[in-house]
Amino acid sequence: MAYQSIDPLTRQLIKVFPNHTDAEVESALTQAHTLYKSEWSQPKNIDERLELLQRLTKLMIEHQEKIACTITMEMGKRIVESRNEVINSIEIIQYCVKHAAELLKPIAYPSKLGTGWVEHHPIGIILAIESWSFPIYQLIRVIAPAIAVGNPVVAKHASNVPQCAQLMEDLLHKAQAPAGTYTNLYVSYDQIAAIIADQRVQGVTLTGSEDTGSIVAELAGSKLKKSTMELGGNGVFIVTDDTDIVAAAHTAATECLFNAGQACIAAKRFIVHEKLADQFIQIVKDDFAQVVMSDPMDEKTTLAPLSSFKVLNILSDQLYTAIDYGAKILCNNPLGEYNFFAPTLITDISRDNPAYFEEFFGPVAQLYVVKNDEEAITLANDSNFGLGGTVFCKDIERAKNLASRIETGMVFINRFGDSVAELPFGGVKCSGYGRELSDLGIKEFVNHKLVVLAQD
Repeated sequence: MAYQSIDPLTRQLIKVFPNHTDAEVESALTQAHTLYKSEWSQPKNIDERLELLQRLTKLMIEHQEKIACTITMEMGKRIVESRNEVINSIEIIQYCVKHAAELLKPIAYPSKLGTGWVEHHPIGIILAIESWSFPIYQLIRVIAPAIAVGNPVVAKHASNVPQCAQLMEDLLHKAQAPAGTYTNLYVSYDQIAAIIADQRVQGVTLTGSEDTGSIVAELAGSKLKKSTMELGGNGVFIVTDDTDIVAAAHTAATECLFNAGQACIAAKRFIVHEKLADQFIQIVKDDFAQVVMSDPMDEKTTLAPLSSFKVLNILSDQLYTAIDYGAKILCNNPLGEYNFFAPTLITDISRDNPAYFEEFFGPVAQLYVVKNDEEAITLANDSNFGLGGTVFCKDIERAKNLASRIETGMVFINRFGDSVAELPFGGVKCSGYGRELSDLGIKEFVNHKLVVLAQD
């Protein structure tokens, strides 16, 4: 596996990073385990760990533009989106600083056996295997709660964002993190398997594809390691017959184009009531036609290139296959140069079309027209994925009912689907399991230790 930075705009090679040797991996695990066994990781020293997070916050604020530019340079997202990613990451750290101490306090459990309480202890080294789509945010949502709890982290980031991975390690070093707090590793698949098998590693968290997640989950499960999986999505966007169609259609288009469509939470299956379908299509087509595909460093750009030529080829193959199976393109513009992919809306997707069940990781949306809410829910839940969803409906009680019936980990009503520090993030079915962010994320890799004091 080659770790290398390639400019998504020009496809020019920027820098190559050598893989870590087995000896270097062993050294990293030894340092991390030593830290876990030290006083630093104990619950009583949470204030010291939160002070580290405060220092990291300060550094990220100071270097916000450098971090954002590194994100855009390596994976190609618009600089405006990269800046927002950094802000979101900072807010995750700040949430942990503000709430972790209270959330990790012992909880009383009255019992006939005596005085009971549950303490929250670290469990050991956490291996983070992360994707390139949000290269800093995805690291931070693991690192921040891990530090708060006292779990050291070793991270294998995506091979196309090695500089983002190294930048995170450099920032923690500048924040005076103890050796072993966080270590970036450029490792092979075989080395990953060996790391998971190592007894010092007690947790595995992954953000990635369904295929990768199933492999890593199997490896972790075979060694009885706790794991969380944040995998793909094929989110629904339900538009009822009473909704504000202008707001709904603009939001749908925006959500599809966010991060050049490379966001697992983004709704890509537009399920629209037949009464409003024509208006919806026209507004989305108009929005798609107005995109400016250009340099992601240019603030006037509204659609960035895809992250790599590989991603472009996969998306193109998916689209051509969908068409071969009978899907029709309602709108798309000529492709730009290099890794640009024009916003595309397709319809007439039959259930035997591979596109019906696939995640399109790019600016491609599917349109389905339905007659009523029951059809919308049946179609929405006929999916192997279950990450995010959106409902646009003026009748709030009706919207709540629809949201409750959608089989996903998250549903947003009358707004863009998003991720923030205070709300749990995660899915069901082939979108994975476990939760990140919020109180649930902080307590995901924790030993909930019961202690009972006998009654007198």
